Amino acid sequence: MARKATATPSRVPPHNREAEQSVLGAMLFDERAIGQSVERLRDYHFYDEAHRRVFRAIVELYGQSSPVDLISVSDKLRGNGELESVGGATYLAQLLDMVPTVAHVEYYTRIVLEKAWLRELLAAANEIMTDAYGEGPDVEEVLDNAEKRIFDIVERRVTSTLSSVSDLVHPVFQWVDDLYNDRRQVTGIPTGFVDLDIMLRGLQKSDLIIVAGRPSMGKTSFALNIAEHVGVRENKAVAIFSLEMGKQQLVLRMLCSEARSSDLSLRNLQTGYFDAKFYPYLTDAAGRLAQAKIFIDDSPSISAMEIRAKARMLKARKQLDLIVVDYLQLMEERAARPESRQQEISLISRHLKALARELEVPVIALSQLSRAVEKREENRPQLADLRESGAIEQDADVVLMLFREEYYWRLQNPNKEISENLLNKAEVIVAKQRNGPTGVIDLNFFGEQVRFENRAKQPEPF
Repeated sequence: MARKATATPSRVPPHNREAEQSVLGAMLFDERAIGQSVERLRDYHFYDEAHRRVFRAIVELYGQSSPVDLISVSDKLRGNGELESVGGATYLAQLLDMVPTVAHVEYYTRIVLEKAWLRELLAAANEIMTDAYGEGPDVEEVLDNAEKRIFDIVERRVTSTLSSVSDLVHPVFQWVDDLYNDRRQVTGIPTGFVDLDIMLRGLQKSDLIIVAGRPSMGKTSFALNIAEHVGVRENKAVAIFSLEMGKQQLVLRMLCSEARSSDLSLRNLQTGYFDAKFYPYLTDAAGRLAQAKIFIDDSPSISAMEIRAKARMLKARKQLDLIVVDYLQLMEERAARPESRQQEISLISRHLKALARELEVPVIALSQLSRAVEKREENRPQLADLRESGAIEQDADVVLMLFREEYYWRLQNPNKEISENLLNKAEVIVAKQRNGPTGVIDLNFFGEQVRFENRAKQPEPF
């Protein structure tokens, strides 16, 4: 239940009495207005207590499939002992007179909602101020409670999610027609990995893409390579939220990868020991990265709500096409009080999927796999290995699992020479794709250059 905002002595909480009256009058006048209103409004959205009672009476009658008019609502309120407190039948008649046209009910409903949200924010602000002024408050607890209160308001907003097929069929058909005429293999954002792009048709808007793997499989390198490609070569905006590495470390890795020299390693850059002949490679790479719209946040314990707020800011500036989170298990869930780590990861996963849908951008989230991978004779990962929560698999539109047989072979055969067919080979296992096929994509992985590369030749377009 929503809290009722408390006003300061000199100020009345935000409300619009005329808009509330117009909504109720429309509901009394035409049942179609009731259907539009109850989809979005609840009784606590009305500031005036009398209006709350009238709204409840109308909704009760509507829910019972009873007629809703001046007489039936008056009888209902009389039976509840509330008719006189709302102003009697005379006031209900006045509500009917307030309606200029039922066609405007959606507009008035929006006004009522906006004023209710503002009152909610004021109430939350008052509570936050009370906590902050308390004796010896725990700052972290005050921040957590403040975040939860604001998040609760956002979650309580009731919005319409129903759309008529008649409204949807034309844009969907137009999309299919565009694809037919264009015949592009990639309809989303290209990753730069040709075979993967063909299988996924690129990174699709509103998709949550999980990139999972055990340590040393190259998850961060893989995600950074995609971010580089999208930012540098596709000229699109990327937001990277890194909970494991600092900004400088990430940029150094991107610089090494973007230099694209097999003789220049990350270790060379970290120590400063490299030949001067590589400076042109580095300066060119630095120039390309400097022009890219890649944004990095390295807050070590960021929450889904904080990511949402920062991503919204970038989206508002039209500077967001892709989000990368490294990695999911390091995130915190502060807006709720989960009972277990598994429940916490489930909430985080759900929030990331909601973020992808809200902002209509693909979200790549890196995830650890359980140790069960190493306990099996066959080390190739499976969906069941997703760590701490089956909800990750459920929420994800795409699950990519990285596997490097070379890594395990070297562990088991430290003194043997590796065969050519395993050297630098990496597999991207498309373990799940909600709207497409699954399969395995072969890539090359050059760990010292923190770079994945296409293994197969680019196919001819069809």
